[in-house]
Amino acid sequence: MNINFMRFRKIAITISLILFVGSIGSIFTKGLSLGLDFSGGTLVEIQYEDSVDLQEIRGVLSENGYEDFQVVNFGSSLDVLIKIADQPGNSSLGDQIFTLLSSNNFEGELKRIEFVGPQIGSELRDQGGLGMLVALGMILLYVAFRFQYKFALGAVAALGHDVVIILGLFSIFAWDFDLSVLAALLAVIGYSLNDSIVVSDRIRENFRSERALGSEDLINLSLNQTLSRTVITSLTTLLVLFALFFFGGEAVRGFSLGLIIGVLIGTYSSLYIVTTILISLNLSQEDMAVPDVEGAEFDDMP
Repeated sequence: MNINFMRFRKIAITISLILFVGSIGSIFTKGLSLGLDFSGGTLVEIQYEDSVDLQEIRGVLSENGYEDFQVVNFGSSLDVLIKIADQPGNSSLGDQIFTLLSSNNFEGELKRIEFVGPQIGSELRDQGGLGMLVALGMILLYVAFRFQYKFALGAVAALGHDVVIILGLFSIFAWDFDLSVLAALLAVIGYSLNDSIVVSDRIRENFRSERALGSEDLINLSLNQTLSRTVITSLTTLLVLFALFFFGGEAVRGFSLGLIIGVLIGTYSSLYIVTTILISLNLSQEDMAVPDVEGAEFDDMP
């Protein structure tokens, strides 16, 4: 293949900037729809013999003064999951919800009631965020040591780009953000880093061996050489993730959704974000030159 990826570099960066700025704006204005893992609250799972109208259940809860709740099917149309925000001093909230619905002709089998305190939720949120920052810092050090500091800046910029856009999409569409989605974000960091390292390694080798080409031509050559590997890896990963999303049930839906977005964005960022950073930092063949080993010139003497 001989696709001129760098020809569309400015268009790609413009799209990335729009998505990045829009994501930042949504995160700061709307915030994330935090799940009970982070916000604290009560979860009630009820199983019914026949499908029930979720909108009617929402109406019953609203009419009885409950606010900030979610009502969704869990796995099948017979299982209903109710998440309601923490209410101080009300430890029996789950039982009250079940009793209320039963008295309004929504009689079913109570499967579980779980309570997560707000203090536990805030600790999970802070530790999860700290974990991502530590991961990015360690990646910066590793890539700088393994390749060169310009590659490290490109890799970390691509990872930051991926994470912010995923968070932005969850904020814009008010998708539930819980610990499983946070786990997906950490997995995306690893996946995207792997893609970036494969591309970076090929760029480094071509910069060392192909002396007749300019920087953009060498990067285009490298991207074309790794394209088949990138496409096959992404497609096979997406097949599994789509199967999880459609057939894995509600428990893994947020996790699989975060990974689907992450694989798509991560593949794109390894093609355009990393390479654009390298071009902006004026990566040259001198940067990739193998340093001379001290005393090597004497090794060849008879």
